[in-house]
Amino acid sequence: MRAPEKRKAAAAKGTAFINARLIDPASNRDEPGGLLVIGGEIADIGGHLRRNAPEGAEVIDCQGHVLAPGLIDMQVFTGEPGAEHRETLKTASLAAAAGGVTTIVVMPDTSPVIDQVALVDFIQRRARDNAVVRVHTMAALTKGLEGREITEIGLLKRAGAIAFSNGKGSVVDTKVMYNALLYAKDFGALIVHHTEDPYLSNGACMNAGHVAARLGLPGVPKAAETIVLERDIRLVEITGGRYHAATISCRESLDIVRAAKAAKLPVTCGASINHLTLNENDIGPYRTFFKLRPPLRAEDDRAALVRGLASGDIDVIVSSHDPQDADVKRRPFAEAADGAIGLETLLSAALRLHHTEGVNLTVLLRAMTINPAKLLGLPSGRLEKGAPADLVMFDLGQPWVVDRDALRSRSKNSPFDEGKMQGRILLTMVAGDIVYQYPEAPRG
Repeated sequence: MRAPEKRKAAAAKGTAFINARLIDPASNRDEPGGLLVIGGEIADIGGHLRRNAPEGAEVIDCQGHVLAPGLIDMQVFTGEPGAEHRETLKTASLAAAAGGVTTIVVMPDTSPVIDQVALVDFIQRRARDNAVVRVHTMAALTKGLEGREITEIGLLKRAGAIAFSNGKGSVVDTKVMYNALLYAKDFGALIVHHTEDPYLSNGACMNAGHVAARLGLPGVPKAAETIVLERDIRLVEITGGRYHAATISCRESLDIVRAAKAAKLPVTCGASINHLTLNENDIGPYRTFFKLRPPLRAEDDRAALVRGLASGDIDVIVSSHDPQDADVKRRPFAEAADGAIGLETLLSAALRLHHTEGVNLTVLLRAMTINPAKLLGLPSGRLEKGAPADLVMFDLGQPWVVDRDALRSRSKNSPFDEGKMQGRILLTMVAGDIVYQYPEAPRG
């Protein structure tokens, strides 16, 4: 049999992952076993595949490492279209693959803004041609992200928009937000909102408090977040629209979300990995890679968010990947651009919460797999027969140090630069194809 014929025969038999620690948050599975991939889908899974692969299948011995659903990151800012010098869909997807992220949801903050059907189609075509992971679009909630006129939610959703957001800005006009929630409800659309009062945050650059006072920097009070969040919850109560607070950053916001959930409102929330693992003290001597939006809060707030994640009150963890070039980061702290990259370090940074703060691994992965999948209506995020073969294998204990020059993102503004990590991505698979493999990863 010639080589091409052998490859075709092996593909028909599939790829078998054996000797794995299978973790599937969707079913609460955490057990030794194996998994068989055929035709881009999971064909079989369980303990019976731990040692024995089907005859003829390509075998990958996981050597006891974790095999889990690929991560879904529902807040990724890119530069395409309009600012490709910061990031393209291709470079973002390569960074995602190296970080175990198999699905990214790109935000509408581009130039032009993704507020028309043609632009949703453009992103889908560009991703199909250039990206190595799955790419979905979160379309603009208001035209031009200006907060004045609602976009054609129904048409955009039909074109493939997976959710709707006003990007990095809040919808200030209460009537517009009310109408948006009401209109989105007719289409079963999810509204993802950045909760920040622009009047309270105007001119400020970090969390208001003792650290800001010591550094002589203007601070953003937590009320800038909670005022908008409380207003939005009231509007959800009136309209019944599906609502997701994109990235809460303080204990008071978590309390508001808890109360909304207790009232059975269709409300969920997310937190960025930055706000779960870092605090305002990390800014140190005006380090602009830590200038984020919302700003890093006090340690008490960070610890409260971690407890909220462990209890299930925080539904989703995002990277909030926001590439910025050196020109806008090498400035005085108050003048530097907000944002940090995070796709490639998302899982490894999240594992800090497991290693040092005792967050259950299944709970941690749930917030990056099945929870966003359910919110967005995606078939991935789970290990079960018939599900897409979007997988990540990682060594839970392997230490490594973040090197900005080795990061695949086009921009290098990582708050974890030179940070010590414990947990290395070994392999990432999307639709049955290996899109990333660490050179020292186990091989068949």
